[in-house]
Amino acid sequence: MTQILQPTYLSDNVFAGILEGRTPAHRIYEDRAALAFLDIAPQGPGHTLVIPKEDAANLFDINSDSLGLLMEAVQIVGRMLVTSLHADGLEVQQLNGPAAGQTVFHLHFHLIPRFTGAPIIPHSEARIVGQAELAEMAARILAGRHDNR
Repeated sequence: MTQILQPTYLSDNVFAGILEGRTPAHRIYEDRAALAFLDIAPQGPGHTLVIPKEDAANLFDINSDSLGLLMEAVQIVGRMLVTSLHADGLEVQQLNGPAAGQTVFHLHFHLIPRFTGAPIIPHSEARIVGQAELAEMAARILAGRHDNR
């Protein structure tokens, strides 16, 4: 595939480390093509990242078949989050390149459950939360999970 945006994919990025098990993460979903785990600096309760298992720096760096499988996982995880957390909405973000705010150059989708009346926390104001808080949220999501395929 032709590289459209820079930087190119680097195999030592944090999400590759999570895929390989070198970096810990609170995983809430996994299939043959994708992995979903909680964001360590959530912009809201249940903020989850969904990534492809293949190397892709951004949206333009993945083939359409793999992107289709990734979007299926985004939909499954989105339903999981809305159902288990009783969310009123779901924000989906996907950034490509530094100018768009991308900081980890492994393609990823942000799924942020939204609740009526709750303020939206900008990425720049999100704080890193502790492992216990993330574990509690993961358990809550997994306990309320329904097979929504």
